[in-house]
Amino acid sequence: MAVEIQAVYTGTLGCEATHGPSGKQLVTDAPVDNGGQGLSFSPTDLVATALGTCVLTILGLVSERHELDLSGAKVSVTKEMIQKPVRRIGALRCVVTIPAERVADAAMRTRLETAARHCPVHQSLHPDIDSPIDFEYV
Repeated sequence: MAVEIQAVYTGTLGCEATHGPSGKQLVTDAPVDNGGQGLSFSPTDLVATALGTCVLTILGLVSERHELDLSGAKVSVTKEMIQKPVRRIGALRCVVTIPAERVADAAMRTRLETAARHCPVHQSLHPDIDSPIDFEYV
């Protein structure tokens, strides 16, 4: 299945992207440390966002199959940029927090963690990007 995204440069390092199937729009801006105003997500912020939301979506799919309620599960993604040899994402560190009472079974926790680490975005990242996914049950 193909999805088309259209993007238009709006000037002053900003862009407006439109999701083809839904028509929903989002705005990006370059980060302050790269000449932008930092008024919205940067393109690399969207990569971090994609990873975090993909992990949660995969957890949702698995939990629905097993009739678990993962409401309240969260992810925090810390994006770190590096400058050499070129400016790029150096690390995307994820911490997933799941209410402990929602998943008490150790085998189910392992199933969820394995699925999350195989989300399509995580599998699409270049191997040079440090991208651990850690879990906390609180």
